[in-house]
Amino acid sequence: MSKKIDKMKEFYKNNKKSSLAWYLTLRGLVIITMVLRGLRGDWASVFLCVLTLILFTVPYIINQKLKIELPDLLEIIIFLFIFSAEILGEIQNFYGIFTHWDTILHTLNGFLCAAIGFSLIDILNNSERFHIKLSPAFVALVAFCFSMTIGVLWEFFEFGADQLLRFDMQKDRIVQNISTVELEPEGKNKTVKIDNIEKTIIYSTKNGETTETTINGGYLDIGIIDTMKDLIVNFVGAIIFSIIGYFYILNRDKYKFAENFIPVKRS
Repeated sequence: MSKKIDKMKEFYKNNKKSSLAWYLTLRGLVIITMVLRGLRGDWASVFLCVLTLILFTVPYIINQKLKIELPDLLEIIIFLFIFSAEILGEIQNFYGIFTHWDTILHTLNGFLCAAIGFSLIDILNNSERFHIKLSPAFVALVAFCFSMTIGVLWEFFEFGADQLLRFDMQKDRIVQNISTVELEPEGKNKTVKIDNIEKTIIYSTKNGETTETTINGGYLDIGIIDTMKDLIVNFVGAIIFSIIGYFYILNRDKYKFAENFIPVKRS
């Protein structure tokens, strides 16, 4: 592992000094966080720190194994995105402190994934071995679909972490209104609407003892609103870059700024 880290440092030192500065700074903060959380016995946070360090190596692996060059700005944004999502969001509770933190990150995720999906097709389009040239509209559509697929897979990951590891990555929220067929007295497929919920009382049993938990302000929604909101803003981010990518193919010189977000194949 240490040899791989040394190779990464050498590569960034020779090719991407700005990315190296961000990588080393964020990696150092992650390691410090991991040590402090480990001393507290917070192994869930330690797991997230290890996951973050692994994700930090993805741009390097893409460059070395797939021979795909990531623009410096894109690479820095990816590092910041990973750090903001896992360390700031999950461990430092920025999701709870800042109302729209999750929304911003998922919108950015949609944008970045669309850029990556776009570049994969654009690389094929410019390859001499690829004889079919796809239209700008089709390339934009593929970029959009790629981004949405990644967004869905991430929601699968969050759901799995919540179910298997008892995390709360699909953030629950309190709602005041529900519509459900589960409360229909005769079991019919008829919606029962409950409005202006003031509080919910939950009775749970452990080791023969009953515990009462009161949720003031409404009813606890278990993740579904968060999941759908994440997919919607991912949709928005994907649409934005897909439109940019479409016009970039039509006129690469005029929309040259898009190259800051588009990986390219190294010769």
